[in-house]
Amino acid sequence: MLQAELYDDVAARVRADTRPWVPLSLDSAASPYRVDKPSDDVAFFSVVEIESGHLAGEALLWGIDLHNRLAHVGVSLRPGFRGRGLGTDVLRVLCRYGFGIRGLHRLQLETLADNHRMIEAAKRAGFDHEGTLRSAAWVDGGYKDEVILGRLTP
Repeated sequence: MLQAELYDDVAARVRADTRPWVPLSLDSAASPYRVDKPSDDVAFFSVVEIESGHLAGEALLWGIDLHNRLAHVGVSLRPGFRGRGLGTDVLRVLCRYGFGIRGLHRLQLETLADNHRMIEAAKRAGFDHEGTLRSAAWVDGGYKDEVILGRLTP
């Protein structure tokens, strides 16, 4: 389900990932949804809507750097679950996990400058706009600006 609605949605995926999109089967070793052994530098989570119990998407901390006590944050919601405030809730949970459980000092989120929903969700979750990287992302045949939002240990 996540493969079909998040990864195989090429238009959305090329906006959310810095790597070029390539077709992958579910059983491919490169599939982002393949269950693999735990890793110290990434933590994957399923996003489940509490009211319905339905799988709403995925979230992760990636690039976890225990020396500098920082990580990057990622959230992808299935199309039917967007616009409901789940993004803000997920970011708050990731912050609780990153700061409270993993002992991190900084969480960082990068997104395209025109991803207004994610930027607003991040701000509601306590992230601050830290800068704009001009023409930093190759998306759908052209360069787009990326914004960086960060949050420090409360």
